[in-house]
Amino acid sequence: MSKTRKPQDFSPNEFVVYPAHGVGRIVSIEEQEIAGLTMELFVVSFEKDKMTLRVPTAKATEFGMRSLSSPDIVSKAMDTLKGKARVKRAMWSRRAQEYEQKINSGDLISIAEVVRDLHRADDQREQSYSERQLYEAALERLTRELAAVKGMDEAGVQKQVDDVLTARAA
Repeated sequence: MSKTRKPQDFSPNEFVVYPAHGVGRIVSIEEQEIAGLTMELFVVSFEKDKMTLRVPTAKATEFGMRSLSSPDIVSKAMDTLKGKARVKRAMWSRRAQEYEQKINSGDLISIAEVVRDLHRADDQREQSYSERQLYEAALERLTRELAAVKGMDEAGVQKQVDDVLTARAA
């Protein structure tokens, strides 16, 4: 995981990762009165989801908000995609729960593991609906963060990830 930062280290227009929602951009830092207390809040915008999140600055790192992954974490995540899929023989409901936890952890390498494990080559059996949903959620989180780190568009990063996954399957 990237180094933990103090909340005051985050600044407006910076991309951050919020575990439950993925990559967002800090739009501003504002003060708001909530239940009689004045709180300083990060206003984080997730444009793709058309969502705005307000996170108390004092609790941001406690909630898991972090800056984008470093280039070495990105390369480890890409290496993870190249690895062999590890599918446990547990019941699907238990595996699905584990995959969901990995996706919502916000950890780029864990998300890459989910993408790797749920990726299906054209010649493999069909995915169930829930398997497909988890795969797409993980893939979207992965490509959004990689795109933000590399300063590329998501489509270009999506193609790179697809190339890695298909080369692995070949």
